[in-house]
Amino acid sequence: MNHNSTMGMDHGHHHHHTTALPTTDGHDHGGNGGGHHGNHGGMAMTFYFGYNNVELLFTGLLINSPGEMVGACIGVFLLAVLYEGLKIGREVLLRRSQVNVRYNSMPLPGTDGTVLMETHKTVGQRMLSPAHFMQTLLHIIQVVVSYFLMLVFMTYNGYLCIAVAAGAGMGYFLFSWRKAVVVDITEHCH
Repeated sequence: MNHNSTMGMDHGHHHHHTTALPTTDGHDHGGNGGGHHGNHGGMAMTFYFGYNNVELLFTGLLINSPGEMVGACIGVFLLAVLYEGLKIGREVLLRRSQVNVRYNSMPLPGTDGTVLMETHKTVGQRMLSPAHFMQTLLHIIQVVVSYFLMLVFMTYNGYLCIAVAAGAGMGYFLFSWRKAVVVDITEHCH
């Protein structure tokens, strides 16, 4: 076939079929009437701001009004604050439960033939202790809450995503200042 010819190509014999595919699978995640926001099998794949037919975590938990969205955002915000509080609370409980403290001394030969004593502090806790059971229970709760927050963020609803981020920030602000930072001034290797 010679593509350099001056003959025009007639594409009239090609039939182009265009059909409008539904953008949702029974769910309108838009604000006032929806709009296209990259649905994939009924799930939003781009961020959007809306409050109609927004499913939140469970099938029966459906947001359909601005008031319901505000309530959901407050709940998600508080859940994110709780998550940050759990993280810091577990660290505090861990420090309090470390009652098994031992000091071990080891003799080290000095450079001039003398013997130096080096002391090490060992901290631990028992596996079958109430403190460890409490840590385990709080860890399970923390993991479940973190997955809930992840799933809320994966709705791609802008209002809910902002609530997750703002709650995490507020939780960090409220609880992290209690977190003790230990600085070893003798440590020179980083």
